[in-house]
Amino acid sequence: MHFAISSAALTAGFLFLTPTNAFWRMPCRERSGLARIDPLVSPGSISQHAHAIHGSAGFGIDASYNDLIAGSCTSCQVTQDKSAYWTPALYFQNAAGEFQLVDQVGGMLAYYLLYPNAGNTSLSAFPENFQMIAGNTNQRNFTYPVPDIPKSNWNVAPYNTQAFLEQAALGFNCLNYAITPEGSLYRHFLPDKAYLDANCLDGLRLELMFPSCWDGQSFEIKDQKEHVAYPSEVMTGTCPSGFPIRLPSLFYETIWNTYEFVGQAGQFLVANGDPTGFGYHGDFMMGWDPVFLQDAVNTCTNPSGQIEDCPLFNIQDEYTTCNITLPSALVSENVVGPISSLPGNVPIASGPAPANGATAGSPVTGAPPAASSAASAIPVPTLSYSAGQSLASTDTYIPGGIFAVSVPTSTTIAAPAITTPPVAAASNTESFFSTEYTTSGRAVLEVLWVEEIVTVTDPVTTTVVVPGRKRHLRRHMHGQQ
Repeated sequence: MHFAISSAALTAGFLFLTPTNAFWRMPCRERSGLARIDPLVSPGSISQHAHAIHGSAGFGIDASYNDLIAGSCTSCQVTQDKSAYWTPALYFQNAAGEFQLVDQVGGMLAYYLLYPNAGNTSLSAFPENFQMIAGNTNQRNFTYPVPDIPKSNWNVAPYNTQAFLEQAALGFNCLNYAITPEGSLYRHFLPDKAYLDANCLDGLRLELMFPSCWDGQSFEIKDQKEHVAYPSEVMTGTCPSGFPIRLPSLFYETIWNTYEFVGQAGQFLVANGDPTGFGYHGDFMMGWDPVFLQDAVNTCTNPSGQIEDCPLFNIQDEYTTCNITLPSALVSENVVGPISSLPGNVPIASGPAPANGATAGSPVTGAPPAASSAASAIPVPTLSYSAGQSLASTDTYIPGGIFAVSVPTSTTIAAPAITTPPVAAASNTESFFSTEYTTSGRAVLEVLWVEEIVTVTDPVTTTVVVPGRKRHLRRHMHGQQ
């Protein structure tokens, strides 16, 4: 998860886990494609709307597990990961009705959160041919309280339903690196442009949590997504009856530079014609060797979440470019803009009635949808900025929660003298608090803000904590494909 923060406010970003609930984050710094391709919803044909695609070069309109594995490269940093990760792109529609792709900053991150079922110490890797969808492309309303009620009350209707959990699995995180970040999955809808202009100076982070409970029988998408379900607290909690197998909890993050359009009249829309955000969704096709992935699930448990801390992973250069092959019908399609309609001529559906986009197992048939046209402003829930709540690393995640993780470091910080004998014992940790992205052209500067803490303790009761702050810099590239 990206962590929005500055040197003036060193605070943790989304979720960090205890050693028994480890994770790793998979950086995919470049898109492998931007196109109307979705083999889960529109297999063998052009999909209705444009997707930002990451992962294997073997991805295509009728891609299978074998196609992904056979792909010549991946846009993600671990070469063993030939999975495909895709979500609808984000567009801006100006006052004249023209559409422009919003710049995607830093690619995407796919988090593998390792939460076993209660009473277990292990969990299962994704099996060969596994695929799933999160979110509902046709959703256009939200009938639950804003903000969320406490998770302790999610055990009664209507919160103990998959319908609620699916919508609670969406996040639209307002980024401002000068202040304490919002918690992830805090806001389940796309803020209106006035709010984005006034508050989100560093853009908008779109977040998506996938189901992690599996029926253990079906690998492929059938009847939409009935083979998987959310646990009782979206990413934590217990699995419902009929879904006994706990898989890694997959979490997507993509950052879009909405502030590029500050002061311009218009609105932002998800590529499926959704100005509300309620219809945001994502797709996943497993592309790992399942034996290797199980080894990684069992082995890659360093609480830092850094892929560099797992000895199994082969990590490629961050500048590596990997592109999918477009079908001939899409080679010349303008998906960047300015264009007079959304790619695929998708109509704008503001709700609250559901839209009629294609879904897995039941694609829309008949004439193509009508041309997009400027839509009037729609009412969205009111949810002001709220700094995420700081929690101890041993606490259970709640919406708005902010966690920190401490990992050993060899760096030493001078501690204040302890005048009371005997000599104090010192321990050193480094806490990864945030990831900040800035962009100029194709260059993306990643700033990892860290705080080093030395704890000095004498055998009686004295404890002194001395913070020190520094930055680790990395440079990436990004493009428009």
